[in-house]
Amino acid sequence: MLRYDDVSCTYGEADRPSVQNVDLSIGEGRCVLLCGRSGCGKTSLLRICNGLIPNFYGGRITGNVLYRDKSLLGMPVSDIVGIAGTVFQDPKTQFFTTDATSEVAFGVENLAVEEEKLRGVVDGAFRAMNIEALKERSVFTLSGGEKQQVAIASIYAMNPAIYLLDEPSSNLDHDAIGKLAHIIGRLKSEGKTVVLAEHRLYYLRDVVDDICYLDGGRVVRRWTTGEFLAMRAGERRSLGLRTMNLAEESPRVQRTASGAECLRLEGVAVFYGKRPVLEGIDLRAEKGECVGIVGKNGVGKSLFVRALTGLHGDCRGTFTVNGRAAGRRERLKRAYLVMQDVGYQLFADSVEEECRFGLGGVSDKAVAEVLRRLNLHGERKKHPNTLSAGQKQRLAVAVGDVSGKDILVFDEPTSGQDYESMLLVSGLIGEQCGKGKLIFVVTHDYEFICETCTRIVHFGEGGIKDDFTLDGKASGRRKPREIFMEEERLPGMFADEPDGND
Repeated sequence: MLRYDDVSCTYGEADRPSVQNVDLSIGEGRCVLLCGRSGCGKTSLLRICNGLIPNFYGGRITGNVLYRDKSLLGMPVSDIVGIAGTVFQDPKTQFFTTDATSEVAFGVENLAVEEEKLRGVVDGAFRAMNIEALKERSVFTLSGGEKQQVAIASIYAMNPAIYLLDEPSSNLDHDAIGKLAHIIGRLKSEGKTVVLAEHRLYYLRDVVDDICYLDGGRVVRRWTTGEFLAMRAGERRSLGLRTMNLAEESPRVQRTASGAECLRLEGVAVFYGKRPVLEGIDLRAEKGECVGIVGKNGVGKSLFVRALTGLHGDCRGTFTVNGRAAGRRERLKRAYLVMQDVGYQLFADSVEEECRFGLGGVSDKAVAEVLRRLNLHGERKKHPNTLSAGQKQRLAVAVGDVSGKDILVFDEPTSGQDYESMLLVSGLIGEQCGKGKLIFVVTHDYEFICETCTRIVHFGEGGIKDDFTLDGKASGRRKPREIFMEEERLPGMFADEPDGND
């Protein structure tokens, strides 16, 4: 049904193609995963199919892309949208309205659907995604995961034959990922074709049919799901790929806390407008800890860390840093936040200048060292806006590393990161813990937690539900699994999990 026929693509003045001689056939009703290291050409393949290359991003294409033997190359974008719908990694980039209901309706309205039918289509999309609670909500008040769900619903409402999903799980909690897996299975049962570019693989275990591995813009390997699952963990990791079975993962970081208190929160409440989102927060954290902040989308995790770092002022209670009361201004001096959407905090004209922007006394050596550690040294002269999403995320992590602050907070630092990039970020955080820094990580990434965190703080129901150390004992390994399985057992999440002690 969908066929890439010897397709190559080169962006602008690039010295090498991002996609090279790709021959790929995808049958109707199949789910195909495009995987590989960051920059291998996954997103470019999606953009060629939906017409964004060359109509928006530019680029020179050779070969052909065929849908039911009709060429998509040169086809007007207005015709392509009826064939292929796309969900971007950053959902904000595809929003056109200010509330969730209008956003889901927008694409269907542009297909000239009658108003009475439009209402039914929009309601059906909200029901299918199980996000009726988001109706009429301002998109500016949605969490990152909620925005992703609205974006998926907006494409679902348009009912295309092909669904192109670019890192659709990147900002979703595990409950939402379970719903996403269910939706993909439903689309397949309806005869739809789904093509995904993903780094997070476990939730696709029961829905994906074929896995295509890209390297240097070429499809160099292709597996069935059974063949992929039979691969040894060492071989999979050598390819830079994540697991399809989270039972293979368990916390393994040794706690390096010094015993010296760095932060204390007493009776803290965080408000959004007049509404308290979190209340009764009591927390003590030591230098050298890496604290994972977990919980469902929308429970207030990002709001909490913004209050912690002084970026959100509408809060009550006592904050103490290094034994001294710390008001909002003092917390801004002592803490640094890497935001979930790092586009809000990149300002300089080059990658290396970004590492000095607003920071005094950062040496050239320190900048070069952190960029090498995060595999960004080759990009040091580039403008930050030309980087991929994963590279931007690592750049913001690099700035946090050289900031010299006592408390570093990372909000979803592995969004868009392949396995090797995740390990780079994890390693850098481990080094900072070893230097006595206090680290907080907001994340839905269980693999990253296992590699990085020494403690978990679980938010829900307006406050802290759990707070425990990952001590390497069997109970300490099972506890985070219980949290990530809290609502439902996701497809492939802890497949073949052994009973009893691990």
